[in-house]
Amino acid sequence: MAEARPARIWIMRGAFVGLSLLVMFYHLLPLDMMPPRYAGPDLLVALCFAWALRRPDYVPALSVAGVMLLADILFQRPPGLWAALVLLATELLKSRDRRDRESTFAMEWIAVATVLLAITIAYRLVLGLLIVPSGTSFLALMRYAVTVLCYPLVVIVSQYLLGVRRMAPGDFDHAGRSL
Repeated sequence: MAEARPARIWIMRGAFVGLSLLVMFYHLLPLDMMPPRYAGPDLLVALCFAWALRRPDYVPALSVAGVMLLADILFQRPPGLWAALVLLATELLKSRDRRDRESTFAMEWIAVATVLLAITIAYRLVLGLLIVPSGTSFLALMRYAVTVLCYPLVVIVSQYLLGVRRMAPGDFDHAGRSL
């Protein structure tokens, strides 16, 4: 019950935004001057999904939308498209979490992989319909696969280093309402 205090919630919301800004900053650093041969994971999406499934109150919709829109602008993607898809996926996973709090990690991982595949395909379809150059499908598939593979690492870091644990079925917030 100590975790559900309003100060803790606001600190963790700030931590989510801060971690997201740190990930974006790292991606923008000119560490290698040659183009990469492989696509790395989308750590922002993995972070959003992991925190939304563990503690939905730490990741409000406005924070997800703002962080992902800023990422769209900084990474020179079409502004708003990926942000909207990630926001919809995050809200879908939040609603799923309320129903299936006692599911195993394997079921959570499959759900994340399925939702990520759906938004990746939708993103590629919309870009194709609008005739926007979006790179090769192989790189998009590689980014999807690497993101799915690194999701357990994001969950482990979030849970053990940052204390973002899954809510139990009997948890209550600071006002005594069931979460």
